[in-house]
Amino acid sequence: MSYSDYNDEELILMIRENSEEAKDILYDKYKYIIDIEVKKYSTIASILGYDFNDLYQDALVGFSNALASYRDDKEASLPSFITLCVDRKLQYAIRSINNQKSRLQSESLSLEHVYENAKVPLMDSISDNSANDPLLKMMNRENYKELNEKIKEMLSSNEYEVYGYMIKGLKYNEIALLLNKEPKQIDNTMQRIKNKIKEIIASK
Repeated sequence: MSYSDYNDEELILMIRENSEEAKDILYDKYKYIIDIEVKKYSTIASILGYDFNDLYQDALVGFSNALASYRDDKEASLPSFITLCVDRKLQYAIRSINNQKSRLQSESLSLEHVYENAKVPLMDSISDNSANDPLLKMMNRENYKELNEKIKEMLSSNEYEVYGYMIKGLKYNEIALLLNKEPKQIDNTMQRIKNKIKEIIASK
């Protein structure tokens, strides 16, 4: 059995009848789509600490979902539909892993992130660099938590989502890809976030 013997629609019908061979044929033909999509999100996944193998497995799930739900009366061709399903699955997976880690934000890179106004890490802007006393360090951590709460209060839900990716080191174009928005829109959002954080730090 080879792909040349059947078209996509016939193979999809065979898959509905539980033909693993038909599924393998379509996988061999459209594996390049999975590879492209995984490569597109691999940098973001790496920054967020998401294992490449897990990312690829999620892409395969998206591929399987596409084959299971595709109908030949759809406006999209099969490869376009596969691309859409895999892309959505990877976006969902990466956003989910980021949400799981967001509760640890106070322990994350945000403490070391250098904001433009102070030219120093956020931790330095709220701490006494000369203090080595454990009690003072604890107080500084409490100050940081208070500052982070103020940041959350001042930012809109959209801005706070972008902020969550910013403090993990993602660039504006990577965040745009993940949130399916225009890079310029994310860049503008990041500038607003930085300005609001400057105001908070300046008022302390």
